[in-house]
Amino acid sequence: MESLSPLNLFLQAGPIGKAVMAALGLASVWCWVLIVEGSVSATRLKRAIQSARGGEDAAGLEPIAQAGREAARLTVEGETASERRQRLGEAMARAGRDLIARAEGGLPNLAIIASVAPFVGLFGTVWGIMTSFAGIAAAKDTSLAVVAPGIAEALAATAYGLAAAIPASVGYNRIGASFGRAGRAMTNLIEEWAVMLVAGPHA
Repeated sequence: MESLSPLNLFLQAGPIGKAVMAALGLASVWCWVLIVEGSVSATRLKRAIQSARGGEDAAGLEPIAQAGREAARLTVEGETASERRQRLGEAMARAGRDLIARAEGGLPNLAIIASVAPFVGLFGTVWGIMTSFAGIAAAKDTSLAVVAPGIAEALAATAYGLAAAIPASVGYNRIGASFGRAGRAMTNLIEEWAVMLVAGPHA
């Protein structure tokens, strides 16, 4: 029904309701941008790790390899092979954590949207119900024509809030899990590279 379209519900709302819906609408759009960016970054990182473990060149992991090479050039007197491997692994692990943090980008913002959007929508819901009660008090009438605009505004704000929160929550958990798996694979790769650096000059 045209009267129940998101645009019509927005246009029929009061100033406060419009502000709430506009904020939630922008949050929903931003949420999908973050989901696309996070998914692409996680996929690229996963492919880079797979390529590196397959012996192929992985330009995306160059900061980690560079950190390992720089650490390998340092000579520590009295250092055993095990201690050297641990030192190289720690240097590459730090670079790996920085790399993952950059790849995650706006992922934490998805968690913010997922947790805040329902409460913003709830505020719009409460405001719409208050508008209905104010209309009843002003008109001294409880007919549907009096209460319908406020109720519609309240339900629309709830819908806008859920439209922003649900994708953000799902996206945060799915993409976060992808980065978690990539992080574990990167840890295994770093251990392999550390062994190779200790055994010879190549990563």
